[in-house]
Amino acid sequence: MTDAARETAVLDAVHGSLFIDGEWIDGEDGTIEVRDPATGEVIKTIANGSVADGVRALDAAVAAQEDWARTPARVRGEILRKAFDLLQERKEEFALLMTLEMGKPLAEARGEVAYGGEFLRWFSEEAVRIDGRYTMTPEGTGQMIVSHRPVGPCFLITPWNFPLAMATRKLGPALAAGCTAVVKPATLTPLTTLALVGLLEEAGLPKGVVNVITTKSTGALSERLLGDDRLRKVSFTGSTPVGVQLLKLAADNVLKSSMELGGNAPFVVFEDADLDKAVEGAMLAKFRNIGQACTAANRFIVQESIADEFAARITAKVQAMKVGRGTEEGVTIGPLVEDKAVANAKRLVDEAVAKGARVTTGGEAIDGPGSFFQPTVLDGVSPDMSVSIEEIFGPVVGIQRFSTEDDAVRLANATEYGLVGYVFTEDAKRGQRMIERIDTGMMGLNVGVVSNAAGPFGGVKQSGLGREGGAEGIHEYLETKYTLMPNPFA
Repeated sequence: MTDAARETAVLDAVHGSLFIDGEWIDGEDGTIEVRDPATGEVIKTIANGSVADGVRALDAAVAAQEDWARTPARVRGEILRKAFDLLQERKEEFALLMTLEMGKPLAEARGEVAYGGEFLRWFSEEAVRIDGRYTMTPEGTGQMIVSHRPVGPCFLITPWNFPLAMATRKLGPALAAGCTAVVKPATLTPLTTLALVGLLEEAGLPKGVVNVITTKSTGALSERLLGDDRLRKVSFTGSTPVGVQLLKLAADNVLKSSMELGGNAPFVVFEDADLDKAVEGAMLAKFRNIGQACTAANRFIVQESIADEFAARITAKVQAMKVGRGTEEGVTIGPLVEDKAVANAKRLVDEAVAKGARVTTGGEAIDGPGSFFQPTVLDGVSPDMSVSIEEIFGPVVGIQRFSTEDDAVRLANATEYGLVGYVFTEDAKRGQRMIERIDTGMMGLNVGVVSNAAGPFGGVKQSGLGREGGAEGIHEYLETKYTLMPNPFA
């Protein structure tokens, strides 16, 4: 089979309809064109759901909630495990699908299949480990039972940059806990979610438990569903401004809320760091997913004595990167997701240069077709530049310099965000101090990637609420119930 035929087959296998109550149905509001960001061409046309379609999806989730909550945990877990196994069998198809609709290099897409699949496997195991307590009150007057039960129907809103992993990171714990769901994938990359729900259906998921609405009317749909008192949970991954608006909507019905929002990750390199490890970690932390990740290193804060060497090494590494369509052999930098992202990267670079930063490589948009931007290194960046303040979401390294440990901490914490930080040092005590002093929900100490299904993913400050993954992740979809009974021995 030729490459073109393989791409066509993968796209043809994806339903282009809404998935409501176990049925694939047409939307009420026209269609959505999904484009390959590497070419700008339409690769599939799918249904554009209306707000009324979204309400029907919630109706289905509500109707299925009681039966799904009563389904034995072992059964729920086995469905998730079956979905994991099916995903492994079709990993190449899912990887290619993500590359086509999002643009990431195929090797990275394969990595996302492995990472995203782990949430299905992890929560298939966590489903049977939902625990509780049975104990005597301290006074000895009664027996306490503390139990957990599913929160109820959920609205799960996923982003475009990790279309598989962000869906499994929400659906895994929701289904394991006994919750039903309405999923709203990003309009730019909806195909992977549609393929995933087809896989869950094949794994034996009962109808109505998961429903998928693809729509361009995200704001109107969110307002309607979050205003419905039957909905009990919202989980969102995306920008902080949108997350704030969703929290305001969720407040009226006091919805349980998980928000994984923006990031502005510091990458701190001390003079005692292993520079080989630091450079390798920097490449992973910055250029994974073409820099389009909330965990991407945004501000490279390097001690003065080694900053020139660090900048030179990073520049050499970046100059060696191959830019192109993600399906091409050896490509390490694919397109940004759309032209607006290219324009934003160019704006940030130009402003930094105007304020005194120096481009050591890159710095320009690449003529189309496709939404490409050169991988870029900026040296001499200062904290007042927009490239240091805003979330870049592109392949741009900005290097700042510091002199003392206190300076490094001050620069690292000089942001409204607090998702993840990276620190490279060979001094174990300093590493321990950085864990305590840098205000982030996650830390990479001498590593450039922190994401793992077994770890609690999430941030502080404007980076969000709640945690996804780990033992903590399933509790985002559970309510705690406390029961007191008389002491049977009294």
